[in-house]
Amino acid sequence: MNGGSRGAVAGLVPHSGSLRWKIVLLVALACASMALTVGVLVHDSVLRRSLHEGAGRADEALAKAMEEAAAAGGDGPLVSPAELPDALLRQIEHGGAATFYEDGPPAPVFWAARKEGGKLYAVETDMTADLLTRQALDRHMWKYSLLTLGVVVPATALATELPARRLRRVARTARRITAGDLDARTGTVRGGDEVAEISAVVDSMADSLQRRIDTEQRFTADVAHELRTPLMGLVTSAELLPEGEVTDLVQGRVRVLRDLVEDLLEISRLDAGAERSRPGPVDLADLVRDSVARTGLAARVTGRGATVVESDPRRLDRIVSNLVVNAHRHGAGPVEVAVGGGTVTVRDHGPGFPDDLLAHGPQRFRTGAAERGRGHGLGLTIASGQARVIGAVLEFANAPDGGAVATLRLPRDGPPADA
Repeated sequence: MNGGSRGAVAGLVPHSGSLRWKIVLLVALACASMALTVGVLVHDSVLRRSLHEGAGRADEALAKAMEEAAAAGGDGPLVSPAELPDALLRQIEHGGAATFYEDGPPAPVFWAARKEGGKLYAVETDMTADLLTRQALDRHMWKYSLLTLGVVVPATALATELPARRLRRVARTARRITAGDLDARTGTVRGGDEVAEISAVVDSMADSLQRRIDTEQRFTADVAHELRTPLMGLVTSAELLPEGEVTDLVQGRVRVLRDLVEDLLEISRLDAGAERSRPGPVDLADLVRDSVARTGLAARVTGRGATVVESDPRRLDRIVSNLVVNAHRHGAGPVEVAVGGGTVTVRDHGPGFPDDLLAHGPQRFRTGAAERGRGHGLGLTIASGQARVIGAVLEFANAPDGGAVATLRLPRDGPPADA
């Protein structure tokens, strides 16, 4: 069986715990309960009718035997008390005449007896035919009940496939939205049932989130662009101040503000999908050493052999430098950078990444735990965005012996065509 056939079969077989499986089980239980109830009622009704008719036949047989004996001048069907069941004898002693059903062996019979003139008269009527009829009826009821279950349960499973498939599509869309794909939609769902209502709500939620995020991105980009022009004038003016301690402080704060605005502009371009990769052959170890050197921060770079990769050198430099700066700003030394194959690993020996970052990834203007230091939370956000542009994977973890570990894995075949 090929993969497509296995997938089709898997779609028809409900797994335990699913709503579809519960509906099938509920229908099966309802059908079984109904069949059992009807079977018990019918069996009881047929049994009572059979006993009623058997008692009537036994009385008629006794009366006929007594009439024939009287016509012939005989005593009729005389019996001794030892021949009759004890329960029948007690009824005769109480009422003078009685009928009693005895369920064999060797065969089921219906007794009719009376006491007249101190003599005991009784006859028995064979009930084997009635018993066989009831047993045949019970067998047919069980057989057709099982046959009905065999038809209803698969039919229910097939009938619930369409709503289950629609619910799975809504769940897949919700997972894609949760993963960040705000363009995901459930599509047009026909019908006015609850599934269609849920689908419409999910699509409406995605539209609302998309509008809010677009508004936020436009606001961030507009603010950054509006700040850029006066900030450039502020940077130029700060450079013209006379040398001194106050001047150094002002220039340092202006540089921080300039870097923040540039980071905001870069994030707005990444959010808008305006960044494009320009790949080329890059000696990864040399690029990492140059990037670390340009940061002006201490970091030990180790590499295993020369590795040439096909990637965008400017974006690689941006990712590595941001990771090294983040390790110094939020972690603790020594900072180690390891290059091997198409992988770059940056590790510090600080308190490690907070749990929220490990679970949800980096978020702008959020640095996590207080012990990770101060900052705007933009460095790792930019590094992650640039990694996506070049088709790389940036992973965050904590070392077992302490410290944060950021691992950049470059694609073997270079950036994807749509990067």
